[in-house]
Amino acid sequence: MLNSYRIMWLITIFDLPTTTKQDKKNATKFRNHLLNNGFEMVQFSVYMKCCSGKEQAGSISNRISKEVPTYGNVKILQITDKQFSNIINLKGKKIPRINSTQLALF
Repeated sequence: MLNSYRIMWLITIFDLPTTTKQDKKNATKFRNHLLNNGFEMVQFSVYMKCCSGKEQAGSISNRISKEVPTYGNVKILQITDKQFSNIINLKGKKIPRINSTQLALF
Protein backbone atom coordinates (compact mmCIF):
# COMPACT_ATOMS: atom_id res chain seq x y z
CA MET A 1 0.00 0.00 0.00
CA LEU A 2 1.49 3.33 -1.07
CA ASN A 3 1.38 5.92 1.76
CA SER A 4 -2.36 5.78 2.56
CA TYR A 5 -1.68 7.75 5.76
CA ARG A 6 -1.29 11.41 4.86
CA ILE A 7 -1.75 14.32 7.25
CA MET A 8 -4.41 16.76 6.08
CA TRP A 9 -5.33 20.21 7.31
CA LEU A 10 -8.87 21.53 7.36
CA ILE A 11 -9.22 25.28 7.08
CA THR A 12 -12.73 26.60 7.67
CA ILE A 13 -13.49 30.13 6.51
CA PHE A 14 -16.86 31.66 7.27
CA ASP A 15 -18.84 34.85 7.02
CA LEU A 16 -22.02 34.68 9.08
CA PRO A 17 -24.53 37.46 9.69
CA THR A 18 -24.62 38.98 13.18
CA THR A 19 -27.33 41.58 12.65
CA THR A 20 -30.03 40.14 14.88
CA LYS A 21 -29.87 38.47 18.28
CA GLN A 22 -30.71 35.14 16.62
CA ASP A 23 -27.94 35.64 14.03
CA LYS A 24 -25.43 36.21 16.81
CA LYS A 25 -26.65 33.11 18.63
CA ASN A 26 -26.32 31.02 15.44
CA ALA A 27 -22.82 32.37 14.70
CA THR A 28 -21.68 31.64 18.26
CA LYS A 29 -23.15 28.14 18.11
CA PHE A 30 -21.29 27.44 14.84
CA ARG A 31 -18.02 28.83 16.21
CA ASN A 32 -18.38 26.74 19.38
CA HIS A 33 -19.05 23.67 17.24
CA LEU A 34 -15.73 24.24 15.49
CA LEU A 35 -13.91 24.69 18.82
CA ASN A 36 -15.56 21.58 20.28
CA ASN A 37 -14.31 19.60 17.26
CA GLY A 38 -10.69 20.59 17.84
CA PHE A 39 -10.41 23.60 15.54
CA GLU A 40 -8.26 26.56 16.56
CA MET A 41 -8.80 30.17 15.57
CA VAL A 42 -6.16 31.43 13.13
CA GLN A 43 -7.85 34.76 12.39
CA PHE A 44 -11.36 36.07 12.93
CA SER A 45 -13.67 33.67 11.05
CA VAL A 46 -10.77 31.41 10.01
CA TYR A 47 -10.27 28.17 11.95
CA MET A 48 -8.02 25.18 11.28
CA LYS A 49 -7.50 21.61 12.41
CA CYS A 50 -4.98 18.87 11.67
CA CYS A 51 -6.41 15.49 10.61
CA SER A 52 -4.82 12.05 10.33
CA GLY A 53 -5.85 11.59 6.70
CA LYS A 54 -8.30 12.25 3.93
CA GLU A 55 -10.95 9.96 5.40
CA GLN A 56 -10.95 11.75 8.76
CA ALA A 57 -10.92 15.15 7.01
CA GLY A 58 -13.97 14.13 5.00
CA SER A 59 -15.79 12.89 8.08
CA ILE A 60 -15.13 16.13 9.99
CA SER A 61 -16.13 18.21 6.95
CA ASN A 62 -19.45 16.35 6.81
CA ARG A 63 -20.07 17.04 10.51
CA ILE A 64 -19.28 20.74 10.06
CA SER A 65 -21.58 21.01 7.02
CA LYS A 66 -24.51 19.81 9.13
CA GLU A 67 -24.01 22.71 11.57
CA VAL A 68 -23.85 25.58 9.06
CA PRO A 69 -26.47 28.23 9.90
CA THR A 70 -29.21 28.86 7.31
CA TYR A 71 -27.72 32.22 6.36
CA GLY A 72 -24.06 32.84 5.78
CA ASN A 73 -21.13 31.59 3.77
CA VAL A 74 -18.84 28.76 4.92
CA LYS A 75 -15.94 27.24 3.00
CA ILE A 76 -13.78 24.27 4.04
CA LEU A 77 -10.37 23.80 2.45
CA GLN A 78 -8.63 20.43 2.68
CA ILE A 79 -4.90 20.70 2.11
CA THR A 80 -2.03 18.28 2.58
CA ASP A 81 0.68 18.78 5.18
CA LYS A 82 3.15 19.55 2.38
CA GLN A 83 0.87 22.28 1.00
CA PHE A 84 0.39 23.63 4.53
CA SER A 85 4.15 23.84 5.01
CA ASN A 86 4.31 26.26 2.05
CA ILE A 87 2.09 28.87 3.73
CA ILE A 88 3.83 32.21 3.90
CA ASN A 89 3.04 33.91 7.19
CA LEU A 90 3.43 37.69 6.98
CA LYS A 91 3.00 39.83 10.06
CA GLY A 92 2.63 43.58 10.14
CA LYS A 93 2.09 45.87 13.07
CA LYS A 94 -0.38 44.82 15.72
CA ILE A 95 -3.95 45.76 14.81
CA PRO A 96 -5.45 48.36 17.19
CA ARG A 97 -8.47 47.26 19.18
CA ILE A 98 -11.73 48.01 17.33
CA ASN A 99 -14.99 48.71 19.13
CA SER A 100 -17.29 46.44 17.15
CA THR A 101 -20.29 44.43 18.16
CA GLN A 102 -19.25 41.57 15.89
CA LEU A 103 -15.76 41.36 17.36
CA ALA A 104 -17.13 41.60 20.89
CA LEU A 105 -19.36 38.59 20.15
CA PHE A 106 -16.37 36.25 20.22
